[in-house]
Amino acid sequence: MNEQRRQILQMLAEGRLTADEAERLIAALEREQPESPPGATPRPKPRPRYLRVLVSSTDDFDGPGRVNIRVPLQLLRAGVRLTSLIPPQALTRANAELNRSGVPLDLTQLKPQHIEELIEHLDDVTIDVDQPDTKVQVFCE
Repeated sequence: MNEQRRQILQMLAEGRLTADEAERLIAALEREQPESPPGATPRPKPRPRYLRVLVSSTDDFDGPGRVNIRVPLQLLRAGVRLTSLIPPQALTRANAELNRSGVPLDLTQLKPQHIEELIEHLDDVTIDVDQPDTKVQVFCE
């Protein structure tokens, strides 16, 4: 463990930082670390903790707008695990309601490994918006 990380954890233990502040500082330290020297084993990519959705627009009628959603991925992972507790009759009814609402999703096929695959591929998500002054970003951090 390097000295900067140790100092952050010490400040957290002393109550001078919140857990969220400490997490952000440690993440910033990891981003600032130089590339590994040639021949060194690469560090594994850290497991993403949040799903982020950012929407910004400049509309002549309403003015500029911004939406910033940060969803803990643990919530998504827990939700997928909870589907195993839903009785089959309820899943059938939920699937029917989802289909009726235009969401073709089969909850019986939702498995924990699927959410992990989705999370791994979120770096590649591109969303086209049919408004020239609107930008949508979806990513994990």
